[in-house]
Amino acid sequence: MPELPEVETLKRDLKKVKGKKIKSVKVNWPKMVLPLTVKSFTQNLKGQKILNIKRRAKVLIFELSNERYLMVHLKMTGQLIFDPKKGKMVVGGHPQKGGTQDLPNKYTHVIINFTDGTTLYFNDLRKFGWMRLVNKDYVDELSNGLGVEPLTKSFTFDNFTNFVKRFPNRRVKQFLLDQTIIAGLGNIYVDESCYGAKIKPTRRVGSLTKKETKDLFKCIPEVLKLSIANKGTSFSNYIQLDGKEGRMIKFLKVYNKKGQKCQRCGAEIKKIKLNGRGTHFCAKCQK
Repeated sequence: MPELPEVETLKRDLKKVKGKKIKSVKVNWPKMVLPLTVKSFTQNLKGQKILNIKRRAKVLIFELSNERYLMVHLKMTGQLIFDPKKGKMVVGGHPQKGGTQDLPNKYTHVIINFTDGTTLYFNDLRKFGWMRLVNKDYVDELSNGLGVEPLTKSFTFDNFTNFVKRFPNRRVKQFLLDQTIIAGLGNIYVDESCYGAKIKPTRRVGSLTKKETKDLFKCIPEVLKLSIANKGTSFSNYIQLDGKEGRMIKFLKVYNKKGQKCQRCGAEIKKIKLNGRGTHFCAKCQK
């Protein structure tokens, strides 16, 4: 599943659709636009202009001219494809083989046609992704239910320390993955942040010293900024919007490196299951 850096990259690259007016919408998989009916979803989108594109945690939010918002979550295998009519097609999300061929194809579940002849396709192999047309109250409710964005001024050491004090019995990884505490972190960047802070993800939050807490606090935004600068991480389920692989994979220290040598101390990188999540760390230099 794309995490904060990957979704942020999508948001920035999707600036191509800002200002475009929606001519028509076709939905091939009704469950994808629930709780609205297909008729209500398409009618309320038709004729609207996309004013802005925002991100909250791992969700893209398109602001529309009728004071409504189109929310998009790619989940595990969602893919956004923008066909500019002229020039190179841009793609973001799951690199499904054949997903961009003969559009719309069997993976295409929502088609948004713009008045200038360009098109935005929402493909999804496993159909877990969704689009929701909502009002501002719903967006605010979503936002209020999520934690602090780690790349904003609201992410302060005082706030982070208070979170640590509230959940002393949680494992560090479980704590960092909780979207109601810090929004947007996932498996990759939690493992990388723990590595950077030399903290084992299996530790109890209450066992962290003040220095360890500060180190972890600093590592989180550092890792995220590095990933955004490199267009995110590319494995089997993410490529950036122009179809190229994100470069962050070259900078990962522990994630997906089971059995390899730690770049810091030379010990072997371990992988375990923690709360059902594959978790990578160096057993020697992460304490």
